[in-house]
Amino acid sequence: MEMEKKLKKRKYFLKMIIIGDSGVGKTSLIHRYVSTRFIQEFKPTIGAEFSTKEIEIDGNLVGAQIWDTAGEERYQSLGVSFYRGADCCGIVFDRSNRDSFEKLSQWRKAFISQGAPEDQEEFPFIIIGNKSDLTNEVLIKRSEVEDWCTQYGNYVYIEASAKDNISVEEVFETLMKTGMDRQIANPHFPKKMSAKGRSLHLNQKSDRKDDSKRDGCCGS
Repeated sequence: MEMEKKLKKRKYFLKMIIIGDSGVGKTSLIHRYVSTRFIQEFKPTIGAEFSTKEIEIDGNLVGAQIWDTAGEERYQSLGVSFYRGADCCGIVFDRSNRDSFEKLSQWRKAFISQGAPEDQEEFPFIIIGNKSDLTNEVLIKRSEVEDWCTQYGNYVYIEASAKDNISVEEVFETLMKTGMDRQIANPHFPKKMSAKGRSLHLNQKSDRKDDSKRDGCCGS
């Protein structure tokens, strides 16, 4: 029995993409998860950059490469370079910004078009409503977002706040679990990282630069 348990354990290498409008808090969410700190001031992401995180889920070791992509329109054509080979994708909107919510379908469409996943209908998206700490703002209702999720693919929806550290771990661990499930269900894709690539990515600890030196804004 003990041998069976050992045989069932494995190591997963996941490529996770975080997309959404500029200023919705993608960088803040990733930084809060990877470093456990919140820094409000950021320069807008140029192109894309990634951080790494290694944790254990259900007894399996998971090495995640978390890609933070630019939300500005001029960089969106670069998506084809960053989305390919992704195991899962989180689309972030600002709960106090209706325009960012209304662009969810646009971001989903762009990811599918540029990332070209083989399982387009079943590809795992997680919808993330950030900035739930803004209690004095008019926030988009959960029921409205859940209706959108049902319409487009019964996606999981999580309300979060990078600033107050609300549901941030839930966001990324849910993404990891959906990515793991996809690899189990479809072992022939996406293509695995090379041994050299795995070593490079996972030997980098929480590898963001010192964000305390950044300025600009990406919100909470």
